[in-house]
Amino acid sequence: MSNRISAIQRQFNRRANSYDAHAHVQRMMADQLTQSLLGWKSKGITDAPNILEIGCGTGALTRTLATEWPSASITALDIAPAMIRLAEQHVQSAKANHSDAMNHTSDHIHFLLADVEVWAADAPVASFDLIVSNACFQWLSNPTRTLSHLRRMLRSEGMLIFTTFGPDTFYELHQAFNSVYQVSGMEPQRHGLSFQSADQWKSLLEEAGFASSHYERTIHTEKYASARDFLLSVKAMGASTSEAAAKRGLSSRRLFANMYKEYENMFSIQDGVAATYDLLLIHSCASY
Repeated sequence: MSNRISAIQRQFNRRANSYDAHAHVQRMMADQLTQSLLGWKSKGITDAPNILEIGCGTGALTRTLATEWPSASITALDIAPAMIRLAEQHVQSAKANHSDAMNHTSDHIHFLLADVEVWAADAPVASFDLIVSNACFQWLSNPTRTLSHLRRMLRSEGMLIFTTFGPDTFYELHQAFNSVYQVSGMEPQRHGLSFQSADQWKSLLEEAGFASSHYERTIHTEKYASARDFLLSVKAMGASTSEAAAKRGLSSRRLFANMYKEYENMFSIQDGVAATYDLLLIHSCASY
């Protein structure tokens, strides 16, 4: 396992118990994904699909899949053991609450602890009708190769549907950091992940062999009490990876203190600060 993947796994392991309390935007993305899935379901492609969920997290989308497709066989994959444990507990809790659909389907849910970028390379050909993922693909280190594996795993009428974050996500944070670096006479660095645009994802999907793709884009603004509260919320979800390296002449403490001040000077709104989320919902068909 690479150092990058190990770091991601550690982050989400540590934050599994606090994830749901802060994942407001991810739940909204899951709702959009669910509506798209219901459209796919209405086409009546199959009543008992084989479904792969990548990055199941605490199992919210898993339970929706189980409810909507009670005859489905579901493989729910995640890289973090703590997330898998919570997802299993939530499914068992739903079953104990006498959900008829969940009672039937929970026996057909297989939770899998794995890094999809490694696991998919050896997964069987044409083994899934539907592959879904919510707020996960931004973590892929080699999306072209992984998407090629996913295309190979889909059956001829299959569909890949996923949500992820676009490049304007956390616009305010990056502007505030850039301002601090420029005032300090230093080259700006990227704090956090770099995100692909919808057009970039479409190109990657085409390169991976998908027949056609289309997307929906939503710019959403969340409010936080302060810039510090915003970053603490992101950290509480395990999503605090940064591409920035330490720089001489500007300590981390001073950098962040100045960033908080700049953020609140530039992006204050009533009773807090704004944070932009650039949300992408992407559908890709295995064949025309």
